[in-house]
Amino acid sequence: MQINNNYANLKDSYLFKTITQKVNAYKTANPDANIIRLGIGDVTRPLVPAVVTAMHVAVDEMGQKESFSGYDDGGVGYPFLREAIAGYYAGYGVAVDPEEIIVGDGSKSDISNILDLFSPDARVLIPDPVYPVYVDTNIMAGRKITFMNGTAQNGFLPLPDDLENAENLSEPGFTPDIIYICSPNNPTGAVYSREQLKKWVDFAKKSGAVLFFDAAYETFVQTPGLPRSIFEIEGARTCAIEFCSFSKLAGFTGVRCGYTVVPKELSFNGQALHAWWRRRQTTKFNGVSYITQRGAAAVFSPEGFSQIKENIGYYLENAKIISATLKELGIRFTGGENAPYIWLRCPGGMGSWEYFETLLEKANVVGTPGAGFGQNGEGYFRLTAFGERENIEEAMGRITNL
Repeated sequence: MQINNNYANLKDSYLFKTITQKVNAYKTANPDANIIRLGIGDVTRPLVPAVVTAMHVAVDEMGQKESFSGYDDGGVGYPFLREAIAGYYAGYGVAVDPEEIIVGDGSKSDISNILDLFSPDARVLIPDPVYPVYVDTNIMAGRKITFMNGTAQNGFLPLPDDLENAENLSEPGFTPDIIYICSPNNPTGAVYSREQLKKWVDFAKKSGAVLFFDAAYETFVQTPGLPRSIFEIEGARTCAIEFCSFSKLAGFTGVRCGYTVVPKELSFNGQALHAWWRRRQTTKFNGVSYITQRGAAAVFSPEGFSQIKENIGYYLENAKIISATLKELGIRFTGGENAPYIWLRCPGGMGSWEYFETLLEKANVVGTPGAGFGQNGEGYFRLTAFGERENIEEAMGRITNL
């Protein structure tokens, strides 16, 4: 029997599973340790009241013959949610047709599953450091990956001009088919400007590539003028797909909901990708539950979004506390201003995993080693602002005392 041997090329363990194993081993050996986890980007604030109310109402509706709902619109999302999402975009000046929005169970799934639309021979361009899922899902399919270098010198925001220094870029006249962009960035917290994203849009159009734009953290953008959607950039509708999530926006990590925006005018090799993505989803996916989608729609109600903004503000205040501590200690970092992540240079020249062990053993604080995000992450470390205020303040006190 033939199997997919590309799985043999994956690392033995997913980054966050490795972290969990190390923490659990330490906890077993030190059962009295009070460990503060600032590693995995899981939210800690509960669902807001407007969402909870909407989901309770939806449960009652599902218990009544007159209001019961079965499959949604072919597995792509109920119209009420897609219209609410389109209205959210319109609120900051981006025109999106509700028909171009396809609802899924989270951007991790969507950004992986959409690869079904592309050949295993498609050439992929991925920044380094990067969210590991981008890399692993392409390795699983056997695609050739070229890494573009994100470094302190370019603010961890590589541009087309940096491609001459890209890792493995040895093929003369290389042009990618798929380009991954995440802004605000995971793991570095850096955010592309409009001018920088315009360079990527122009490059994608010139080279015939498709931009995969991961906007999972767009709600954290606070600085006026910084883009939250790739579709704020002229020309993006003919070369880009946007992936969004309710996980960080509305605390849906345990509920699961996200969506993609695939413009109808986007084509690749003459094929309309919107029609293909819809066809893929209606074949392989039966949709997100009605109850979840009602809760997601409530996020965009005036009451719901006001409550959501309070939670976002809470996490951003946590990020300010972390940033202030690092400044006092003279530790270089990016992020924390328009993103929930703080990407710091490991002090004392320590390696990423060495610093992980130091924080765990001497401060009982857990973060994420930058090396887990790629070779350019070595010597860096990610902290997350997702946590309770007292834990953030306690963790910063412990780090200060190291």
